[in-house]
Amino acid sequence: MSSLDDMASAKLEALESRKLRRRLIETDRRAGAYVDRNGRTLVSFCCNDYLNMGHDPRVIAAAKAALDVSGATSGASRLVTGNHSLFGELEKRLARLKQTDDCVIFGSGYLANIGIIPTLMHPGDLILADALSHACLLAGTDLSGAKAFRFRHNDLDHLTELLETHRGTARHCLIVTDGVFSMDGDMAPVNAMADMANVHDAWLMTDDAHGIGVIGGGRGSSFLQDEKADVALQMGTLSKAIGSYGGYLCASQPVIDLIRTRARTLIYSTGLPPASVAASLAALDIIEAEPDYAALPVQKAQRFTRALNLPLAESPIVPLVLGAPDAALAASQFLEDEGFLVTAIRPPTVPEGTARLRFTFTAQHADADIDRLADLVRTHVLRKVAAQ
Repeated sequence: MSSLDDMASAKLEALESRKLRRRLIETDRRAGAYVDRNGRTLVSFCCNDYLNMGHDPRVIAAAKAALDVSGATSGASRLVTGNHSLFGELEKRLARLKQTDDCVIFGSGYLANIGIIPTLMHPGDLILADALSHACLLAGTDLSGAKAFRFRHNDLDHLTELLETHRGTARHCLIVTDGVFSMDGDMAPVNAMADMANVHDAWLMTDDAHGIGVIGGGRGSSFLQDEKADVALQMGTLSKAIGSYGGYLCASQPVIDLIRTRARTLIYSTGLPPASVAASLAALDIIEAEPDYAALPVQKAQRFTRALNLPLAESPIVPLVLGAPDAALAASQFLEDEGFLVTAIRPPTVPEGTARLRFTFTAQHADADIDRLADLVRTHVLRKVAAQ
């Protein structure tokens, strides 16, 4: 073995000893809330396709039509020859949905965040990030070279303290947060944060990957009150409730024009396949036309939390913190044996000591499956935790 192999093997052994090694398991999604894994069909409660758009016949038909006409790839960077006409149509639709001047599409949510933040922020600037912000928000912050601090999760007093202490020393200030937190399912106090940002001449950026389509009438976390919160930068993905793939930023015209000409992850990446863009457009049609359907994932999650006397779900995501990685793995395996796929989430995705089961709910989960799952969690998982 080479020294490279020695290093990799040692790291893997260390992770294995802490129950933190990760493995890819072949899993084929089916229509509805089902997956095939290890020769069995399971009911999946760990998918982010909250509206099951990935298997909606209308979405599939739109993708097929684009595939037949435009092929499997856009062929180049959007600034070279890869800017298919469907891109502009989707950007207009997202800007209308989010009530902004314009929008720009990226290859993924991760590419969006590590492209947007370093384009806007530089050494001499200040970034304040919620401590539980998604990894790509934090990665974009690190790449920017700006001075950065993390405020305690959803703690407006701590955010105020950091603004009052550091804002005056920085040229520009950016506040970043998830709109809906991907591992906890709670929401940022977006309206209050927007007001704070305006007071301190800061810019608020929300990652609404888990909000668009299912929160705020489908518009996302900036639309929880009667009027849109004054969020300067509304970022999100097309790979959750939209059921396709890609990332986006909705903002003012000057900001979008700057991103189009300077964001490295846009300039130096091949554009999305036209079929993915067409699928997103079809999904948005459904979300806008069927608001009652778009509201179902949160309603399903709330059915589950009521059954277990947990805090009422705010989003389609419900965490059950078990603590140690081996406890989360054991609970996940128990539920899989019973016919449910619920993945154990372990550090570093979540903080040390907070390994958990992360339940996600979709519009097409059967109530009977939710009730049976809740019963198994109550009578086996929680009882075992209580006995420890």
